[in-house]
Amino acid sequence: MPDSPELPVPGALGRLARPRLYEQLVEQLLRHIESTKLGPGDLLPAERELAERLGVSRATLAQALVALEVLGVIDVQHGTGAVLRHRPSVAAVIKGLREHQSRLPDIVEARSTLEVRLAALAAERRTELDLSAIDAALATMQAEIDDGDRGAHGDEIFHQSVTNAAHSPVMAQLMAFIGEMVLETRLESLAQPGRPEQSLESHRAIAAAIRQQDAPAAAEAMQKHIELVSDVALLK
Repeated sequence: MPDSPELPVPGALGRLARPRLYEQLVEQLLRHIESTKLGPGDLLPAERELAERLGVSRATLAQALVALEVLGVIDVQHGTGAVLRHRPSVAAVIKGLREHQSRLPDIVEARSTLEVRLAALAAERRTELDLSAIDAALATMQAEIDDGDRGAHGDEIFHQSVTNAAHSPVMAQLMAFIGEMVLETRLESLAQPGRPEQSLESHRAIAAAIRQQDAPAAAEAMQKHIELVSDVALLK
């Protein structure tokens, strides 16, 4: 007779789930920083060199670097590289990453609630000065992308310009309150290949609706934009 299948032993411990790849890589990066005695202000090795040392692809490494940037451990400067801001413990960083993941849906929900309404108000209330500020933000982001950067500064001032054009002081205060959390999603989104260009095009659609004083179209364009930038493949 064939052997009967083994039954699970009551109370037996199950196999522990392996840490996610990005968590393992972040830990390796922090160990490397510690072993090489890098301090605040020091430059990390180039991505190609780091990827070779750690035995991972540059794309995977880039995701881990963005994770550290989101938490303020490093500052990625275009044309320079990743600069260490401070040396936290591994446990603190992993805890921060998991907390960040858990609050992402709430950040997206808050942006959809506030920014969609702000875009509609901007279409109704914008002045010529507001339109000039929005156009300047678009030009800044385009210049950053043309220079090979992610366009994060242009992205930030575009959304600030739309908020200002809404002329709603209370909603502007609410946006300022979630500003640091929005920055997290901005960094993750714009780090993805092709995303800066896509984000800029959706900004242009929002700006066009605001210029035409079409509030429903501005709200719809902003909602589509938030859905686009919230589709983040990092940290998975």
